[in-house]
Amino acid sequence: MYKNISLLFISIIFLLGCQQNELLKTHGISYLDKRQKLIVVNKTNKNDAVIILGPPATKGMTDNNLWIYIERTISRGNLLKLGKNYIKKNNVLVLEFNNYGVVYKKEFYDKNKMKNVSFAKNITENELKKENFIVGFLSSIRHKMESQKK
Repeated sequence: MYKNISLLFISIIFLLGCQQNELLKTHGISYLDKRQKLIVVNKTNKNDAVIILGPPATKGMTDNNLWIYIERTISRGNLLKLGKNYIKKNNVLVLEFNNYGVVYKKEFYDKNKMKNVSFAKNITENELKKENFIVGFLSSIRHKMESQKK
């Protein structure tokens, strides 16, 4: 009897004493929200931005004067949510430089400023593809037979 109680007591102490560190998966530049404050509009140039933030994650497709920096942190949920992953941080910094390489526009987006985009749920019907499987199958066999005649 005392063995069971002592074993139960030891297991409870062991389970309560376990430190539960939060598991974080990060992508991009760490502490982007703090580092972006060091970028000053009309004062910071491209060299300063590389020193402060490093190379950008993405540059503009047609314009190399648009730089985008990303920070994303994903964490695992608690036991009640069955460990489902959730986004803890989702920060994006967009810098636009003028022809002289000086920042003239700075936009910082965090998880709260992101907009949800809703997509239309309607499906466009294609009149040409309304044939059924059998018609398509038979026409492909006919095409193969005609190609062998030549």
